[in-house]
Amino acid sequence: MPRLILLRHGQSQWNLENRFTGWVDVDLTAEGEAQARRGGELIAQAGFRPAVMFTSVLTRAKRTGALALQAAGLSDVPVIADWRLNERHYGGLTGLDKAETARLHGEDQVKIWRRSYDIPPPPLEAGSEWDFDADPRYAGQAIPDTESLKTTLDRVLPYWNEAIAPRLAAGEDVLIAAHGNSLRAIVKHLFAVPDDQIVGVEIPTGNPLEIDLDAALKPTAARYLDEARATALPGLPA
Repeated sequence: MPRLILLRHGQSQWNLENRFTGWVDVDLTAEGEAQARRGGELIAQAGFRPAVMFTSVLTRAKRTGALALQAAGLSDVPVIADWRLNERHYGGLTGLDKAETARLHGEDQVKIWRRSYDIPPPPLEAGSEWDFDADPRYAGQAIPDTESLKTTLDRVLPYWNEAIAPRLAAGEDVLIAAHGNSLRAIVKHLFAVPDDQIVGVEIPTGNPLEIDLDAALKPTAARYLDEARATALPGLPA
């Protein structure tokens, strides 16, 4: 039966600075690089050899995946990058310091934007510093100007169905190196996590989540490979 590993990118520079990152292409910190390598070591210890790695087009996810594969002795694994695995688009919050945003808009409002399932932040203004319309990676694509977790799932799920699920259904093991919210979208889909519970799911950086699947791609077991850094995952089997 196929196995799937979800790997959230290691700490990024803007994680460290406590800023809303979204689609901004920031790199890993030294700690983030170490987390990625540790994730790769754990993948090797688990005897996991993916047939393919999927990742977003953002540097922090691509480098995390590459460093993990290198540490696992799996640098020959083919890599497929697609923008639909990008982090959630934080709209008009992009680039802002989270603490300062809470002071400006109130902690309750920011909590709604960050943690509600279907309420997005204000849209990103056209022509702003963080406008991605001219980015060649998104040429010809109808990209969003803000997203909730629900609309993140709405773009991740079609890619899952067309590109990732067929590889798993063919019996291949798959690694996905992506982001907190794009991976939460996959977790919600696989485990049918209710809307009011998925907002509380927090996937640790650099800690591989291994999921065993049956022939119908239904999870039969799930575990974090670094148990000391595991977090609760509502509805997931032990």
